[in-house]
Amino acid sequence: MVARKSTKSYMKDVVSASVHSITTAGEQHLYLDGKDADKIRGKRVCLLDDVISTGESLHALECLMENAGAKVVKKAAILAEGDAADREDIIFLQKLPLFRKLSDGEYNAID
Repeated sequence: MVARKSTKSYMKDVVSASVHSITTAGEQHLYLDGKDADKIRGKRVCLLDDVISTGESLHALECLMENAGAKVVKKAAILAEGDAADREDIIFLQKLPLFRKLSDGEYNAID
């Protein structure tokens, strides 16, 4: 299933949840087509995100699954950055380094 950031004309009986992400200004909403919600109602699901940083998008996905009647049993990401790499409730493939801009305009990785 795909959670979308906007509704599509084919979506009916949409399930939604709100999210505050550091990658996008302001509040966003995540949407799930009602047909997809019906398929996962009462099921155990795994959430998969591309990059987890603050965890706000992941939290919104958890709320979306709860609103759809599904139970989240695993959370995963391709990459985790910052404090997300220290979380024990997610699995990920690799830690994404954070960078700091130096006074000379160059960047260095933050451990």
